[in-house]
Amino acid sequence: MRLTYRLAAAAVPCALAAVLAGVVLAAGAPPVVKAGSTGLGKVLVDSRGHALYLFEHDKGTKSTCYGKCATFWPPLLTSAKATAGSGVKATLLGTTRRSDGKLQVTYHGHPLYYFLQDKKAGQTAGQNVDAFGGEWYVVSPAGLKVEKKAAAAAPATTTSPSGGGYGNYGG
Repeated sequence: MRLTYRLAAAAVPCALAAVLAGVVLAAGAPPVVKAGSTGLGKVLVDSRGHALYLFEHDKGTKSTCYGKCATFWPPLLTSAKATAGSGVKATLLGTTRRSDGKLQVTYHGHPLYYFLQDKKAGQTAGQNVDAFGGEWYVVSPAGLKVEKKAAAAAPATTTSPSGGGYGNYGG
């Protein structure tokens, strides 16, 4: 329960920051997607080194993460096709139009997202999280989900008496 209350208290200011970040990305230069080192190996990250995730519930290139889901898993938004950085194949980068009209970056057909609890470069606390109707995974430079478990995410599931851990986000 404590984790749920802490997340609820952090959700509003963090959601505002995520929305503002998305607006800035959409208004400025296209984001850079590159390969970065994490405890899970090389995965897709943005220019700041923040991990990017795929959502298994998405339907092809179409996002199914809106509302509360997008508060905890902000989409990587853009105004044009993203730039391929080191270790990333430009041919796998693309975009998809969200239902709100914004452009979201895709990689190998997967819409890309951040995780609200990843505060620093290289963090992958969202790895293997089951929330909002599906599981979340970091993405390899080949465009595939990475199925290893993140060591830092495991203890969080024990703080809730219901055993829901991250799954209590509203899935």
